Amino acid sequence: MVAWGFIFYLLVNIGDVLWAFLPGYEFLGSGTAGKVYRTFTDIFSVSVLVGMTMLLVRRFVLRDTGLQIRDRTPLLSNVRRDIRRDSAIVGAFILVHVGARFVGESYQLTLHGVDVWQPFASQVSRLWTSWSTSALETGVHISWWLAIGGILLFLPYFLFSKHLHLFLAPVNDLLHPDRRSIGELDALDFDDESIEQFGVSNIEHLSWKGLLDSYACIMCNRCQTACPAYATGKVLSPAALEINKRYFLNREGARLARGEASNVTMVDFALPEEAVWGCTSCGACVDVCPVGNEPMRDILEIRRHLVLMENAFPEELQSAYRGMERSANPWNVPPEKRMTWADGLQVPTVAEKPDSELLWWVGCAPSTDPRAQKSARSFAEILIYAGVDFAVLGTEERCTGDSARRSGNEYLFQELAVANVETLNRVNPRRIVTSCPHCLHTLLNEYPAFGGNFEVIHHTQLLEELIQSGIIVLDRNDGPASLTFHDPCYLGRQNNVYDAPRVVLQASDIQLHELPRSRRDSFCCGAGGAQIWKEEEAGDRRVSTERINEVIEAGENTLAVACPFCMIMLEDAAKSAPEMIEIRDVAEIVRERLEPQE
Repeated sequence: MVAWGFIFYLLVNIGDVLWAFLPGYEFLGSGTAGKVYRTFTDIFSVSVLVGMTMLLVRRFVLRDTGLQIRDRTPLLSNVRRDIRRDSAIVGAFILVHVGARFVGESYQLTLHGVDVWQPFASQVSRLWTSWSTSALETGVHISWWLAIGGILLFLPYFLFSKHLHLFLAPVNDLLHPDRRSIGELDALDFDDESIEQFGVSNIEHLSWKGLLDSYACIMCNRCQTACPAYATGKVLSPAALEINKRYFLNREGARLARGEASNVTMVDFALPEEAVWGCTSCGACVDVCPVGNEPMRDILEIRRHLVLMENAFPEELQSAYRGMERSANPWNVPPEKRMTWADGLQVPTVAEKPDSELLWWVGCAPSTDPRAQKSARSFAEILIYAGVDFAVLGTEERCTGDSARRSGNEYLFQELAVANVETLNRVNPRRIVTSCPHCLHTLLNEYPAFGGNFEVIHHTQLLEELIQSGIIVLDRNDGPASLTFHDPCYLGRQNNVYDAPRVVLQASDIQLHELPRSRRDSFCCGAGGAQIWKEEEAGDRRVSTERINEVIEAGENTLAVACPFCMIMLEDAAKSAPEMIEIRDVAEIVRERLEPQE
């Protein structure tokens, strides 16, 4: 009500200025265009007044928690007070600006007669019928100056208020870099000896986009509401990050513009290290932002600085890094054991079958984690059942480096990426399928920067193809009759794959009950951003527990997943759940329902 009305008021203000300075001028005339214009002006005036009143009641009377940032999350000094004051000033300005204009129009109608095209103002005009002509004319003048003069009075303050987003949010959105995915990161150039700073330490190290984000921010807190870390009581708030950046620039921007360095780091004022390492890189904050802000990207850039420049990171990550460096997988399983999951199955390698139509990138978790290995075996059995011409890299396969990159260890990531791209370009696969959304994202969106351009699909997409083409037929009587599905962040939100797993699950008449937070709004399992390798930051509860509680509330005892990380995290959380919840990969459900071949 406020936004659309305020946009329309740009036209209203132009018309009012022309009317005031051009005697006898009637904006858009008295014909159809003028009548429509007056009707919209009348409706939008009331809309803005009602909407703004309700918003102020929501903030100052109801004190909606969605508009607040918990005390445990650090904000710059006096920022909480400044935000409330800013909201009060801006709200009052809008009420005075639109209200004065609306009342002034009602004075005009009292002077010249009601207008059926302005029903609301006409009703108000009846209140002034006892007023003299001179009083009404004075009222018209005062109202005009309150409405238009109020804009002039507000302009100097406008530059320092959050409403600067009215101009900078569209710019931020229009200049948004074109990326393959909201999670795609830019590569660092380690060969450039002139670069002395990797990642972000101080605010001046941010890209132009990172700086613009803070002024495009409308402080709506949508990112905070969507953030799994904040939702589970942790100190991280992506909204607080952007707000702190903005107020810091307001206070120190003039000095920074002169080329002086800031005297505090981002960790000192924008968000503490605890918040930096609490991010799951799920992308919810980026996806939900109405103005294209990317707080997740700032956090990952800060991680890069901490890891590459200060060698400061959670101690638990050291084991994962060591495993990726020495064994090419974060589980520290020797490369020669990477194929043990396939014992007893006829799974060919590219060395044995170099011209296969499909390369299956198995991934570290399905190759090494005992629970994920079961889903890998199920998928292998489906491929063999369907007669798919496939092969795997076997001992040549390495970790894609997703966890290294998301945790800030860009150097390790690039070592793995370059080696994998070299291997894949030599193999030259026609198509790659993987059951890990993190591998999917990295192979598809991150490797092109290193010369690796491949067609990559998720295993649920391949299963959808096989089912819809009739190559595999499912028995409709085996397995659970109903279940719910958890959308992995790196499959859905990061790569827009939502329908394939649902089509596969429903192909055998399974009743699929959606969780309250599903598809783009899906809630993270807590594994992303290398969280799976470290202890979760302190909060009210674990992210995975929050998700399992949602499954319990949905009344289902079977949860389908399509990511090995999600399976590991949610199965662990389910062990502590008061009710029995079975976690199954989509491939396991399909394997269970395959009709026997003759």
